[in-house]
Amino acid sequence: MHERQRSTGSLLFQAFSLMVVVALLSLAAYPSLLHAEPPLKKASLIPLWSPQAQFAGYYVALEKGLYRRYGVELTILNGGSGNSPVEALQSGRADYAVMWLTTALRHRDAGIRLVNISQVIQRSSMMLISRKSSWIDSLQGMNGKKVGLWDGDLSIPPLTLFSRRGITIRQVPLTNTVNLFLRGGIDVTSAMWYNEYHVILNSGVDADELNAVFLSEQGVNFPEDGIYGLEKTVKGDPALAAAIADASREGWQYAFDHPEEALDIVMKYMLRAHVPANRMHQKWMLNRMRDIIMPGAAFGKLPSGTLDRKDYHDAGNAMQRAGLIGGYPDYADFTWRHDAVQ
Repeated sequence: MHERQRSTGSLLFQAFSLMVVVALLSLAAYPSLLHAEPPLKKASLIPLWSPQAQFAGYYVALEKGLYRRYGVELTILNGGSGNSPVEALQSGRADYAVMWLTTALRHRDAGIRLVNISQVIQRSSMMLISRKSSWIDSLQGMNGKKVGLWDGDLSIPPLTLFSRRGITIRQVPLTNTVNLFLRGGIDVTSAMWYNEYHVILNSGVDADELNAVFLSEQGVNFPEDGIYGLEKTVKGDPALAAAIADASREGWQYAFDHPEEALDIVMKYMLRAHVPANRMHQKWMLNRMRDIIMPGAAFGKLPSGTLDRKDYHDAGNAMQRAGLIGGYPDYADFTWRHDAVQ
């Protein structure tokens, strides 16, 4: 009886030893099993608008596998009409969103604890455009005139400027076209340098026929597109926030280094979202995005992705003086420097 037990135990030991040897040989044959990559973290990002070259860096980073290289399986949601980035963050539909600094400050003042993880555009490219034939040759000349402004947060920069200069306008809501201006329905229109301004030129209006006022040249240089998340999301996984910020920054650099390939990618996502796609206009947009994202030391700015402390306080102070917000948080509470927590 004891002999049978010893024999059975010996057989079990031999079988176990054989299994160990086979396992070790397998690991030796496939060394990658010893260093298995951690699973990708799933996350989602919603841009401010529908796909276009204004957001080329994110689509390029996704298409070229940069997010995956940083350990993120990213989904880019469609922004635009009916898809508020702030609401997407609040509902949990999106983890991160692209929005303007003024938008983030307004919602932060309303109690939504937004945190800036990367300031992609460090200076304003917003314009106020009038025809020279209207005899409006200065900002002061807009006093009492019909001025087209976009609804909501995008009206904050020009309203801040008008308030600061003591200018009273007849505000007219704008849609997503410049038709009202082209047809003479308004005296002045809001425009972005990388978008509506080019649309006006393409309509047959010569640049010499226009007066173009850049808000940044009038003391209202509010940084625009930045990447934001809810404070709890950022603090819950700072490594994920860092990965999204870094991969996005690399995506923009790749887009500027390979513009034709970047345009191919943007056009693909525009067509997929059923957005009218004009390659010439998208090329203008991508070139202007390069101008405002990559100015570097020429404008005395900090490295790409950094929200300048002075710009932040200038925007907060101006909005507060104009009565658009009651207050704004300390710079250290609003910005997140992932290199400080690694």
